[in-house]
Amino acid sequence: MTYDVALLIERQINALDADQIVALHEELTDEHDIVYHLLLPIENSARTMMAAMTSLGGGQLVPLGDPENIDELEREIHTAGQDELDASTSLIRERGQSCTSQLTEDDPVDALTALVQSYDAAEVIILTQSHVVREFLHVDWSSRAKRKLNVPTLHLLEHMPFDAQR
Repeated sequence: MTYDVALLIERQINALDADQIVALHEELTDEHDIVYHLLLPIENSARTMMAAMTSLGGGQLVPLGDPENIDELEREIHTAGQDELDASTSLIRERGQSCTSQLTEDDPVDALTALVQSYDAAEVIILTQSHVVREFLHVDWSSRAKRKLNVPTLHLLEHMPFDAQR
């Protein structure tokens, strides 16, 4: 029987993160095949630049310059994101676990919701750095996901041992 875990990451995980993620499911491995589904959001540079330039222009469209520069920026963002995702996937697989991965330019929580639905994930892990203000206002990814999803959702701080997260 497969136990699917959706894992939303803010950036590339490290060895500590991978060890802790896998350790969370050690007791399940006797009766389930664990499959991790990694999701890494990346910026859509054209959309980001358009929003920034519009706000700088007081609501008026400011020319963005050469479209080739925007296309090159898009490629660089996508390549960097894919490299981070590939390295993260490798860390999970090095620990003997099955893992799928995907990049998204969509809203991270919307993309996570679609991922959970497509795999019928049993749980969600959201791995981010600390965002104190967003967390206080309950607009961080974890708070939004908990309101939207009907599966257990765990928020972990990246690159930090469990003991330090208390």
